[in-house]
Amino acid sequence: MPKKVVPEAERRRRRPTRQGTVLSEKLIVQTALRMLREHGSAGLTARRLGSALGADPSTLYRYFAGLDDLTRAIGEELMGRALDRWTATGKWRADLRALGLAIHASYLAHPQAALLTASRVTGRPREIEVDETILGILRGEGFGDVDAVGIYHAFIDLALAFAALDAGALAIKDEAREADEEMWTSTYARLPAETHPHIAATAHLLADRMNLSAYPVVLDTLLDRAETRLVSVRNGGNGRAA
Repeated sequence: MPKKVVPEAERRRRRPTRQGTVLSEKLIVQTALRMLREHGSAGLTARRLGSALGADPSTLYRYFAGLDDLTRAIGEELMGRALDRWTATGKWRADLRALGLAIHASYLAHPQAALLTASRVTGRPREIEVDETILGILRGEGFGDVDAVGIYHAFIDLALAFAALDAGALAIKDEAREADEEMWTSTYARLPAETHPHIAATAHLLADRMNLSAYPVVLDTLLDRAETRLVSVRNGGNGRAA
């Protein structure tokens, strides 16, 4: 049975750790992010985390129900950082685009954490705040509830899917990633037109684009469709967005 999580005000460690710090949820999450960056998901254990914090591993369970609960807190932290770097302008499309890019960038700043958390639903306050913000932008602009939820679903899944995809490339060793990136010039660009006419004709364009994330392009495509739907609604259309 999972241990009961006591509110932080009641469980805060009163004495400093061996490193002279007072534990908190935020400190634990920040330390976990550092460990993920340095050691990957396999290196995130209660024992290693306790050692990094200068505390007994069991101390973790005063703050989180377990490592899975900590994983959700890490996901919430990445979402919260995205929201903190985003500023609303009142222009729905620009605001959604900026928020999507902020979410994507926040996850890519911590590739190992992104791979661990992008598929998770945390149910924690900062993630909920992001969801409320997106739905508020859409409903406030005049999208009906069915359209708003459909666009929100596509929007957030798109951001997280590309975060996981692009983080995967960043998480591998530098040598392997560089070899993958060079494949477009070392292999594709050298394919003969006789056997691969379409690749040969576009090789220079492939080399320029394929090592960049396609997320901004696909995000714009989603927003184009949403904007078309909004115009239809305002003109009396009855169709639904995806």
